[in-house]
Amino acid sequence: MRISTAADMQALGRTIGGLLRAGDLVILDGPLGAGKTTMTQGIADGLGVRGPVTSPTFVIARTHPSLVGGPSLVHVDAYRVGSWEELDDLGFGFDAAHVVTVAEWAHGRMDDLAEHRLVIHIARADDDTRTVRLEAIGARWEGVDVPARD
Repeated sequence: MRISTAADMQALGRTIGGLLRAGDLVILDGPLGAGKTTMTQGIADGLGVRGPVTSPTFVIARTHPSLVGGPSLVHVDAYRVGSWEELDDLGFGFDAAHVVTVAEWAHGRMDDLAEHRLVIHIARADDDTRTVRLEAIGARWEGVDVPARD
């Protein structure tokens, strides 16, 4: 799927956010400036969580509680973190089964943490457009109409 604007990226994120439930892991794959945090802002809006959603680079992980009785969003920068245990050791104690976790920079680092996951691949073109492809892994996603799915 081709994305032309940040608003379009957030709109796709809102659609994805509406599909998510507690226990889901979303892995965002893409280079610096691809739109991973912009996608997460849309996901947060779709989940109905408290914002604002900003890059977790300096804080490693940030929890956004639900405003609508749904699961909280845990937004993780996995660039410097290799496991859930490391997050717990750093004081980010959360039960992944009760939240939606969106992890930036996690592709290849945290893939083995969940049998079922949604990997969002974002590529940035020279004209500043993005190509987004979703890879739905595991039985959780069977029968779910995931946009931009492989």
